[in-house]
Amino acid sequence: CPDLHPPKYVQLPLSSSPSPPLKGGQEAFAPLGLNAGAFYALSTLLNRMVIWHYPGEEVNAGRIGLTIVIAGMLGAVISGIWLDRSKTYKETTLVVYIMTLLGMVVYTFTLNLGHLWVVFITAGTMGFFMTGYLPLGFEFAVELTYPESEGISSGLLNISAQVFGIIFTISQGQIIDNYGTKPGNIFLCLFLTLGAALTAFIKPDLRRQKANKETPENKLQEEEEESNTSKVPTAVSEDHL
Repeated sequence: CPDLHPPKYVQLPLSSSPSPPLKGGQEAFAPLGLNAGAFYALSTLLNRMVIWHYPGEEVNAGRIGLTIVIAGMLGAVISGIWLDRSKTYKETTLVVYIMTLLGMVVYTFTLNLGHLWVVFITAGTMGFFMTGYLPLGFEFAVELTYPESEGISSGLLNISAQVFGIIFTISQGQIIDNYGTKPGNIFLCLFLTLGAALTAFIKPDLRRQKANKETPENKLQEEEEESNTSKVPTAVSEDHL
């Protein structure tokens, strides 16, 4: 007669749950938000700061803003090309962040020298690195949050940038009204220093790069390269014979 006993189920051991994908990406949100927030505040209050020290130079204030934008576009392109070739995400991000901080410090202490050409140079240099950091920060965050969707990572980074931008714009505006432009810019320098320090402590867990190396196509290509290199000594020895 057929066996009417119910089947026995074997409980398999539970595998350890993977680490949350956004764990590493959260470390990149604050530095990028601080940098972008400082850029938004600086761009919003640039006209006020220039006219504070150079009355009647509204036209040149707009030209300085244009210089920052053009230099930033150039910086974004160059930094993107370098990152695509070198794949040194943390190193490039940290260097550009430090250069942004240095550019902000130079701009802060040369704004009141009375020479507009100096402001053009310092503001353009600062914009080159400050805007050039933004694509680096986004790419680094995508690497850290993989396999999470790039749309989610970009959205969270934009939220962080907007929040810091609002806070910095309001705070720096109040500082400028009460104490002057230099304390207001020093306020931004302090937070850029914090952002550079946070960037230095980010663990460069490049998950997307690791996943790309583990694809079957890349493995097959590596095996072919290894086989080709192993055949070279044999061919050389045969030629000698």
